[in-house]
Amino acid sequence: MAFTAKDYARLVGMAGFSEAMLKNHFTLYQGYVTNTNKLLNTLEQMLNDGKAANPEFAELKRRLGWEFNGMRLHEYYFETLGGNGKVDLNSRLARKKIEDFGSIEAWQKDFMATGAMRGIGWVVLYQDNVSGRLFNFWINEHDQGHPAGCMPILVMDVFEHSFMLDYGLKRADYVEAFFKNIDWKTVEGRLK
Repeated sequence: MAFTAKDYARLVGMAGFSEAMLKNHFTLYQGYVTNTNKLLNTLEQMLNDGKAANPEFAELKRRLGWEFNGMRLHEYYFETLGGNGKVDLNSRLARKKIEDFGSIEAWQKDFMATGAMRGIGWVVLYQDNVSGRLFNFWINEHDQGHPAGCMPILVMDVFEHSFMLDYGLKRADYVEAFFKNIDWKTVEGRLK
């Protein structure tokens, strides 16, 4: 069963994100979906043809992590956007942030500082499925560094394609715009 790119056109017109930047970003995401499907089909065919022991199979199998995670992380990212950024201080997620970080402000300071770090990648608020604890992680590449057994709760793309067209090198301004557009109900829906 092939994956289908989701339609995030509802985000066009969102404050702080130009139409051009969003449409470019949607196209990039659609490429991850297309490439995930191509790789899955090719790998299945190679397996059926008895070609799983060759280096090409191994490299395509490694590449699948990049394409699949690129697809899925963008879905988490886009689904997070479109809200008004207002935090319900009585929500389960707000209480959990206070429990694990000391305060909502301490969590946000850590998340934003992580997003301001030099480099390309993702900032992800994860919930550990074993302990339930929340952590902010920097993920350098799609296919590396994800903590085992953790659920992405909030995902922020900090690859250049997510902000350079609108913000140039002013990543902090992009992070501010991102926070103003978070749909916290969607984010909280991922919390265990």
